[in-house]
Amino acid sequence: MLKSIVPALLLAAAAAPSFAYAQDADLTRAAVLADLARVEQAGYSPTASQYNYPSNIQAAEARAHHAKALAASR
Repeated sequence: MLKSIVPALLLAAAAAPSFAYAQDADLTRAAVLADLARVEQAGYSPTASQYNYPSNIQAAEARAHHAKALAASR
């Protein structure tokens, strides 16, 4: 019986930090939707081809950041 409990405890101990990390982010649903709207305005389309996902979202975030910087400088 002890042999079956030890692997389960080890697995639970290994998974605990990932669950704790996910809870650390104080993002609300509204904040996530606002961020999605911001990058969609910058040209990101979540329904487009996902083959280039990382580069597509990064390019949209860069455009959004640039637009925000321009607006702040005016």
